[in-house]
Amino acid sequence: MADFVDRVVLHIAAGNGGHGCASVHREKFKPLGGPDGANGGKGGDVILEVDSGTSSLLAYHRRPHRKAANGKPGSGSLRNGANGEDVVLTVPNGTVVKTKKGELLADLVGEGTRYIAAKGGSGGLGNAALASAKRKAPGFALLGEPGDELDVVLELKTVADVALVGFPSAGKSSLIAALSAAKPKIADYPFTTLIPNLGVVSAGDTVFTVADVPGLIEGASQGKGLGLEFLRHIERSSTLAHVLDCATMEPGRDPVTDYEIIERELAAYDELFAGEGVVPLRDRPRVIVLNKVDVPDGKDLAELVRPEFEARGLRVFEVSAAAHMGLKELSFAMAEMVAAHRAALPPQEPTRLVLRPAPVAGPEFEVLEVGENQYLVTGTKPVRWVRQTDFQNEEAVGYLADRLNRLGIEEALRKAGAQDGATVMIGNRDDSVVFDWHPDIASSGEVHMGPRGTDQRLADW
Repeated sequence: MADFVDRVVLHIAAGNGGHGCASVHREKFKPLGGPDGANGGKGGDVILEVDSGTSSLLAYHRRPHRKAANGKPGSGSLRNGANGEDVVLTVPNGTVVKTKKGELLADLVGEGTRYIAAKGGSGGLGNAALASAKRKAPGFALLGEPGDELDVVLELKTVADVALVGFPSAGKSSLIAALSAAKPKIADYPFTTLIPNLGVVSAGDTVFTVADVPGLIEGASQGKGLGLEFLRHIERSSTLAHVLDCATMEPGRDPVTDYEIIERELAAYDELFAGEGVVPLRDRPRVIVLNKVDVPDGKDLAELVRPEFEARGLRVFEVSAAAHMGLKELSFAMAEMVAAHRAALPPQEPTRLVLRPAPVAGPEFEVLEVGENQYLVTGTKPVRWVRQTDFQNEEAVGYLADRLNRLGIEEALRKAGAQDGATVMIGNRDDSVVFDWHPDIASSGEVHMGPRGTDQRLADW
């Protein structure tokens, strides 16, 4: 099995909230001491956190299903249930979180950056919290809410200042090994590099990172070779370095042709995948690295093609990664370009958590006629209240009816033309709770007292 994975589909489920408790305090000489049922605990969240010690998404490729703990139920004597434990999943720096449809959810850059991917359900209220002047000892409690459950796509985009691009066996791995302390796999066959490698380079006062991306071939943007899988790793790089092989013996290959092919692939990738507000790859600064000039024929070819690149306004460096020739000049040129990019960036503000609550404008619910005397009720509040209701408890059902009436749903049903016995669905059409609506059953703010857990309005239904 591969030891590097940069894209996975993660199936996550947050914890469910614990149920509230319906309890009445009892002790000697105080048989009815009042409600003392406590609230249930909150379900655990599923959190993604950037960790510099994590370099791959392999762990989630092997175990794609992750679930947080449920909250504990409340109990008597006002003892709240414990919150469920969060699940913290560490991801590499540069991980992008998307929906399966491609919608961007989060871009995780920077050590310790966190994103709550699935939020745990709230705990249900106990009957002590539900007590009021009219309902002094409720015989019911609210159920805990289910936690979020969804699939997310994690994509790793390497965070590096300079990306080395070029054909397989052009010497990119040898170059990053010569410039830094990185130790990539180096061999004399194509596609030796199967994963991006990162190296840290120091040049004067500037320290920057260099990424060695697996070799590109013609058609990489359409999925040929390994290009499509790894081109995303150069998206964050401010500078591109074309590593061109001046000693290749393959027919039809020369540095200028190789450069033009790679440029076409970068432009094609821009057309397919470049997002809004992102500088296209074709517009980023680049340098030309003519490698393997320690070989006599390589030196001659480099001198032959150098004027052509310079005529295009490109900076050209003749180097040999194997013989460590020309590396100092190259590293300082890269450092200069990286420093210029950093200086042009706006001042970086401290990392902060931005909360964007859902807009409150608009109706709290909506009543839609979906068939003959059939109606669908949607909205955050009614759907949440239905989830919290224990339908085995008549008093809880009556409490739900009172809440829905205060919200205005019964009046809205009348205006929509609902008749006695209408089928009313609350929630999504494919996953809803179905009621038979009877307008002659009072659902005002009045509490209809009876034995605990019962509601006189529902006695005949």
